[in-house]
Amino acid sequence: MRVVFMGTPDFAVPTLKALAESGHDIVGVFTQPDRPAGRGKNLKPSPVKVAAEELGLSIYQPISIKNQDWIQQLKDLAPESIIVVAYGQILPKEILKLPKHGCINVHASLLPAYRGAAPIHWAVMKGETVTGVTTMLMDEGLDTGDMLLKRETIITPESTTGEIHDELATIGAELLVDTLNLIEVGRVIPTPQTGESNYAPLLKREHEGLDWSRRAVDLHDQIRGLNPWPGAFAMFRGENLKVWQSLPFFPPDEVVGTEIEHPESKAAVYRPGQIIQVLGDSLLVQTGEGILRVIEVQPAGKRSMPARDFLNGRHGQVGEVFE
Repeated sequence: MRVVFMGTPDFAVPTLKALAESGHDIVGVFTQPDRPAGRGKNLKPSPVKVAAEELGLSIYQPISIKNQDWIQQLKDLAPESIIVVAYGQILPKEILKLPKHGCINVHASLLPAYRGAAPIHWAVMKGETVTGVTTMLMDEGLDTGDMLLKRETIITPESTTGEIHDELATIGAELLVDTLNLIEVGRVIPTPQTGESNYAPLLKREHEGLDWSRRAVDLHDQIRGLNPWPGAFAMFRGENLKVWQSLPFFPPDEVVGTEIEHPESKAAVYRPGQIIQVLGDSLLVQTGEGILRVIEVQPAGKRSMPARDFLNGRHGQVGEVFE
């Protein structure tokens, strides 16, 4: 099939590479313009551009895909399908109607759940146990088009967004190739989205701060859902502190075979955010419901480290409070 590929970040790269290996004819790759990055603010190409150059594909980088010159360029390329994977621009109706087999989006959720810009983050942050990838025919709504194929994967209680991102990127690549192959032989029936839907909006600073009045399990989901980017944070003595790794604390299993004091007997007298005790390299912190074991943290401008090392480096004490 003659296709145009549109994508920008790392998540889209496996799909581009799988498409190139599948034998379909990629007549153009559209990606976002190079952006300033790093301290020197030098222009940096997108991961998709780098991959497309390695594959020897034609690359296009419109500032706005809605510009009529770029729409005409697409018409000249005459794709039978346009594949969209986290491109970063909204396609106008004129483009959506252009290819014979439509514009096909690879979306990192099981639609209609988690429509929007950050489906992986929100699925992990909300404590979901299952997620996946959906290929869908794009329409003018936000991830509301008819579904083509789906594939699921498990989110474990320890999974991070980074881990699920990489797994879904691989699943999405395989699913897209399967989708195109089935379209070519007329064996895919588009299915309207039905049932309860929700949205996964872009992350803001307000989503990153840890509210210690929440349950320990919810804080743990937030921490792993923001790992490796942008990171959950807390404040300690006015200092911004990223929290990268945690576990809900479930005594007595955690204390079997040790001589540490059982913290549950003291939990009622501690307030949310207060350090109950040091456990190995970690800190036990009271929350609104339950105890959170804070394992790995990173002070601003420093490397990540065990939570105990951070506390020792500040000459901190049990009883001090994370804000």
